[in-house]
Amino acid sequence: MAVTGQASRALIELRARIFTGQLRAGERLAEIPLAEALGMSRTPVRLALAELQSEGLVVPASGGGFAVRAFTAREIDDAIAVRGQLEGMAARLVAEHGVARGLSRRLHDALDQGDAALARGVMDAEATDAYVAMNAALHGAILEAAGNAALSRAVAMVEALPFAGASALVPSPASGPQRHRLLTFAHQQHHLLVEALEAGQGMRAEALAREHADNARRNLRLILESGDAEGPAALIAREDAA
Repeated sequence: MAVTGQASRALIELRARIFTGQLRAGERLAEIPLAEALGMSRTPVRLALAELQSEGLVVPASGGGFAVRAFTAREIDDAIAVRGQLEGMAARLVAEHGVARGLSRRLHDALDQGDAALARGVMDAEATDAYVAMNAALHGAILEAAGNAALSRAVAMVEALPFAGASALVPSPASGPQRHRLLTFAHQQHHLLVEALEAGQGMRAEALAREHADNARRNLRLILESGDAEGPAALIAREDAA
């Protein structure tokens, strides 16, 4: 589900509060207090909570409402890796089918929006909001154009896991400059991917999509290991290194 407007703002803010530890693992989330804290009505908060559930960040709580979920870094990393494999298949199918004029327009509109978001030079809430919308539009367009219902269902299942979705971003002041560089690199991959799709280069498109997911894994690790990782550390059950 793609959320927009105030719901998008609520979604990004709630993600940030979970990452920074303001909302801790196991904490119950109620619409009315959250709406008051965010200075908005209950409707966008309700939509944001539903999206957080679809991402796997919150789970239904006994007696109603939601609670913040605890999970392991390995779960997240594995989920993103699987998404990369699936999106690689989608990219290959699109390249083999050929990119229609309408799809090309959608992809290039998304690329332009991403360029504009990154041109701000810092990934603050506004730039992140714009990048999230662009990213969802681009990835969604490719998956839709692949024309494979089973593949779409598989991606939806994977994206229900914590932070596995293509647009599961959160502002992170301590890692801002590094994250901007990583997202700039990720968006360069978007440009290369669209180029490969339009050239009908199926194998190249598939490889780029997989590498793109690997960049998302690096971006997530940066958030967790940044100076403001005290909050995420409380949310994530870290496993002993092998």
